[in-house]
Amino acid sequence: MASSSEGYHEPLEELSDKTRDMHRALVSLQEELEAADWYNQRVDACKDEELRAILAHNRDEEKEHAAMLLEWLRRNDPLIDAVLKTYLFSSGAITEVEASATAGERASGSVGGGTPAGPAPPHSTVLTVGSLIGK
Repeated sequence: MASSSEGYHEPLEELSDKTRDMHRALVSLQEELEAADWYNQRVDACKDEELRAILAHNRDEEKEHAAMLLEWLRRNDPLIDAVLKTYLFSSGAITEVEASATAGERASGSVGGGTPAGPAPPHSTVLTVGSLIGK
């Protein structure tokens, strides 16, 4: 069994309680998604219908657990919150969502500054050579 400190890249005594809790949540999210994947493969391969139904139920429980962890992460990390607000429940091509959000920010003049409704999306907080021109 892996220890809860597995995956830390810095000495534990140098990490804040918040960083350690975020690590716990992120590792748990990874584990829940991995478990859902494993169950999904077992459902596909299973020949017994009753066992298949049990495995599918277990897979779906793992997805519920993953969603709960994702919501905790959203509530505790403003950047994750902003990213999820940009992409989740959007329509159209996912790869075009960021371009659309960025274009909307440029039109409103809010690039890099956020909005009254919340923090700036992550793509507007990144400094690039172009964003530094004139500063």
